[in-house]
Amino acid sequence: MNQKAEVYWNEFWQGKEEEKPQAVSAWQFGADPDQLAQLVINGRKTATCSAHVFYEIENEPMPSVGDYSIILSSEDRPLAIIRTVNVEVVPMNEVSEEFAISEGEGDGTYTYWWNAHEHFFKKELHKLGHTFKEDMLLVCERFELIHVK
Repeated sequence: MNQKAEVYWNEFWQGKEEEKPQAVSAWQFGADPDQLAQLVINGRKTATCSAHVFYEIENEPMPSVGDYSIILSSEDRPLAIIRTVNVEVVPMNEVSEEFAISEGEGDGTYTYWWNAHEHFFKKELHKLGHTFKEDMLLVCERFELIHVK
């Protein structure tokens, strides 16, 4: 976590009665960090997903219910804090239309979601020497917006 995110996190918890969680992650959304962060701030985006294989390759822990995250801009500035409320591992071709719509992207349709994610995953997996498969596992995460800077 960068210094700006750390300061933002600490300032958010100042004066709160509940205990500050020990762990928090800070990250950007994939394809267009600024646009996707704005969708969260506007309340349109309440979910996100990533390929399960990315967690394995990058040796990153899977998200868990109750996790806090600081959403960063493309320039690594903290923009918002979210808390994970649900996590499921689902084959991409079994992701529900409701979940896809809750990602809040594009025209809000399942078709848009599928096409955008297929394109993104093909590109990113290719860079890592992996192949896209329609039934590849996705980590589907729902979250709530806790704070906006």
